[in-house]
Amino acid sequence: MQITIRRAQVSDAAGFAELMSHPEVFGALLQNPYPTEDMWKLRLQDGAAPGKVDLHLVALNAEGQLLASAGLFSVGAPLRRRHAMGLGISVAHAAQGQGVGKAMMTALLDYADNWGQVLRTELTVYADNARAVALYERFGFVQEGRMKAYALRNGAYVDTLAMARLHPKPPAWN
Repeated sequence: MQITIRRAQVSDAAGFAELMSHPEVFGALLQNPYPTEDMWKLRLQDGAAPGKVDLHLVALNAEGQLLASAGLFSVGAPLRRRHAMGLGISVAHAAQGQGVGKAMMTALLDYADNWGQVLRTELTVYADNARAVALYERFGFVQEGRMKAYALRNGAYVDTLAMARLHPKPPAWN
């Protein structure tokens, strides 16, 4: 599948609302159902504000349809946590299993390792999302803990895994 990866733009809001409306997508994420285009416009505008360190990418097919979203997000303002970023990714149900997630992870981790000064990349994933856990493990993420009854999903409390990846070759001074 041919895809283009670029930074997310406010004009992608309708695509985000459509992507995140699919039960197989929002059900696998810590997202709420029934997103709106206006909600996504606000989120995308906020992410593009000057001084934001977040990176939000999208994958588009040849027709320009949004297939995936992935980002690196600040874990907070404390000085002693500036070396860490959170990772989030979502892939359209119809595009899952076609290498889109792998392409997005490759782009995010290239940015984290070579440009973003990120030593530690963290994420939270539902414990029963075997496909996502396997993808993260292929990219060097390890399970650091299990959080019991972490989130409500479809009327039941479910566990999540805390996973993280340390930079494989932290930069050195030449």
